[in-house]
This record gives sequence, C-alpha cells and structure tokens, in this order.
Amino acid sequence: QVQLVESGGGLVQAGGSLRLSCAASGSIFSINAMGWFRQAPGKEREFVAAISWSGTSTYYTDSVKGRFTISRANAKNTVYLQMNSLKPEDTAVYYCATTSLNYSGSLLALVSRYDYWGQGTQVTVSS
Repeated sequence: QVQLVESGGGLVQAGGSLRLSCAASGSIFSINAMGWFRQAPGKEREFVAAISWSGTSTYYTDSVKGRFTISRANAKNTVYLQMNSLKPEDTAVYYCATTSLNYSGSLLALVSRYDYWGQGTQVTVSS
C-alpha cells in the first residue's frame, strides 16, 4: 500500500501563490505516476496535473497551464504543485493520488485510474 499526506493548503488572495506538497510512503516501488485533483463543493472531482514517477513527463488540464507547475523531489518521494496567479475558481479541496499502472497522457486525467488517495488539503482563493 501507499500512504499519501498532503500539506500546504490555505487561504490566499486572488493573484497569489501556494505550493502544495504530497509525501508518499509505503510501497513506493509500485508508483508509476502521481496526480493532483481538486473538488469544489457540489462539483465532481476534477483532474489538475500529473507527473510520471521519474519526473520526466508532466500533464496539465487546460485551465491551469501556465499557472501551475507539478514537480517531484526524488530523494524525498514528494511531489509538489506550485500554484501561481490563483483565481477564486481554483478554490477546492486538493487531493494527490498515485497509480501503479503505466498510463500516460489523457488517461492520467481519469479518477478511476488511481489506486491511492491522500486526505486532501483545502485551498481557498478570495477575490
């Protein structure tokens, strides 16, 4: 099993920045990719970004391209989501998740493709 712990959420004004972290432990060897998702009240959980465990490939949803950056610190088994130019519509609970299967591209955007999930961290962007 893989355990995931997110941190870094908070309250920020529109235009500000936050960096989310997701620390993985347990069966690290089984991880092929990690993704970030978010869920706003009353809405479906949606894909934000994903990164291969090697850190060489990244994938973003269109609404965050140019504003968010996903990266991995290999030695720490930690993945980061740097969020800049935040907007009120970015407000949501953010979750990290891992998949053990060799997906790439658009398949990494599917909630159903992920095996393990963190508990979530709240991001609130005020206008």
